[in-house]
Amino acid sequence: MPRHAYKSNDVSPDPVYESIEVAKLINYLMIDGKKDVSERIVYNTLERIKAEGEEPLKLLYKAIANVAPNQEVKPRRLGGASYLVPTEVRRERRLYLALHWIIEATKTKSNKEFHTFEEKLLSELHEAAKNQGQAVNKRLQAEKLADANKAFAHLKW
Repeated sequence: MPRHAYKSNDVSPDPVYESIEVAKLINYLMIDGKKDVSERIVYNTLERIKAEGEEPLKLLYKAIANVAPNQEVKPRRLGGASYLVPTEVRRERRLYLALHWIIEATKTKSNKEFHTFEEKLLSELHEAAKNQGQAVNKRLQAEKLADANKAFAHLKW
């Protein structure tokens, strides 16, 4: 454990939607420092949502809320044995996990059905907003594991 608290890096909201969540989605999607490519993907996806007659930020926030886990397990060693202890997820980590699971689910989508990454991301955001899809299944698995290990909840730090 560190002897002092880490300084958190503040992310400034993105210039188009003035949203920290959109800025973080762009940053998590970025590969090899190519921010302009990830910005183009995210903004084009949000523009497509707007063209469909829906509010892009509302859809994104609903998708994040449906994917973000409430509990997760952390391993705790006690006397040579490891126990999976369920813990509440901090707000920042909830956002991190939700966005990463959405991006991960987007990357695993088939190229036969969708031709561009924007189409894949659009599809995954729609599914997550409807409480369906691979990212939501990931949340359900994490919460199911935490629920199954409720017996070890007294082992918290």
